[in-house]
Amino acid sequence: MARNATLAPPIGWPLLGVPDADGRWAWPTLERSVAEGLRKLLSTRAGELLMHPDFGAGLQDFLHEPNTLAVRARIQSRIQTAVARDETRVSLDRVEVNEDAANPAAVRIELHYRLRRSGEPQQLALAINLAR
Repeated sequence: MARNATLAPPIGWPLLGVPDADGRWAWPTLERSVAEGLRKLLSTRAGELLMHPDFGAGLQDFLHEPNTLAVRARIQSRIQTAVARDETRVSLDRVEVNEDAANPAAVRIELHYRLRRSGEPQQLALAINLAR
């Protein structure tokens, strides 16, 4: 290596942390890790994850459905099943799927859960557009 050469920054990889300027690793907290895991679970379709054909809630399957009570009940059931099966770090208290008053094509999803390790209550909210 040349005497005045500087090292290039390390190549990042999504699953590998990168140290900060002081050399410390910034690992996510349990709360953040669980919330990110739930988002991944909700957005993954069954069969999409290699070696885990049942993983995921597949909310994309509802994108062109009408925003009716029956469809919202199916979304709620799909979420409850997927979380109970695939996210063992939480105890699900309730799932609310409601129409968005500002956008008739959108639904607002709220997950109320507790971290099994600490019993601390948490909430995750997201919105998806159904029919356009």
